Amino acid sequence: MEQVQLGATGPRVSRLGLGCMGMSDVYGPADRDESLATLAMAVERGITLLDTGDFYGMGHNEMLIREALRTLDRDRLTLSVKFGGLRNPQGQFLGFDGRPAAVKNFAAYSLQRLGVEVIDVYRPARLDSSVPIEDTIGAIKDLIDAGHVRHIGLSEVGPDVIRRAHAVHPIADLQIEYSLITRGIEEEILPTCRELGIAVTAYGVLARGLIGGHWRPDAVAQGDYRASTPRFQGENLERNLALVEALREAAEARGITVAQAAIAWVLSRGPDIVPLIGARRRNRLEESLKALDARLTAEDLAAIEAAMPETAAAGARYPAVQMAHLDSEKRLQTL
Repeated sequence: MEQVQLGATGPRVSRLGLGCMGMSDVYGPADRDESLATLAMAVERGITLLDTGDFYGMGHNEMLIREALRTLDRDRLTLSVKFGGLRNPQGQFLGFDGRPAAVKNFAAYSLQRLGVEVIDVYRPARLDSSVPIEDTIGAIKDLIDAGHVRHIGLSEVGPDVIRRAHAVHPIADLQIEYSLITRGIEEEILPTCRELGIAVTAYGVLARGLIGGHWRPDAVAQGDYRASTPRFQGENLERNLALVEALREAAEARGITVAQAAIAWVLSRGPDIVPLIGARRRNRLEESLKALDARLTAEDLAAIEAAMPETAAAGARYPAVQMAHLDSEKRLQTL
């Protein structure tokens, strides 16, 4: 698989990464054996970037990756870890903690759960508005100096925070949602990243399965958090699924699936954008990997965009409470 560099200073990684969140019951019950088989297949097929978070399943996801690493070549892999999400025993989010002492505490636990000596890319999952970003990044820099972390990433922050963080230590990549129906980064955030030499690792390229071509409203599993997400509710869902059918027509006319069209579109936006595929089963991973083989012309890409216009999606990408934590959704401010 083609390799690209994460920003001007980051590691070289595969053109597609694997987002592992869904392997920890976020979308309903996950099959452990199938998850491990999917991880193994991803690495066998050339994926080297594995993305996780210490709060995915309250540590479950990191321990699952540790189990997978027993049969994988750790030296070939780039482990990207998000930290800072606070949850209660029921799994509800309580906020985010970016204090320097908390950063180092989170890292220590992640190193133990993953069973590794160093985390390749370490990033706050969200901005802690009560802590200057300089302090949070400074703490990760301390971890780099101590040999526990290699590179620093960011997640879901806007241009001003990106610049302030980058002034403390070079940022390898910004992890943020980006897809055919979530294109807000194009106005200010993506240009800022490109100016500073920061890559984008794009999650939600299939909008959590909404534009993957397989979503069935009658098949929502118990515990699947998408049931409470605006884009998956009521009339919003009906409107969004109508867009999917338009995309299906455009995709099939070009001999690819809906998911492949959506992934190929993100790939077309530039080599500095690395899509994270959230597959938790081998058949979905296989389908996603074939997007790399899609040879789409400018006219093909225009037809795909026309089927799913930038502002056509109905509903916010997160519930209101979670949207409030997204610095990336706020207007550029000078703090």
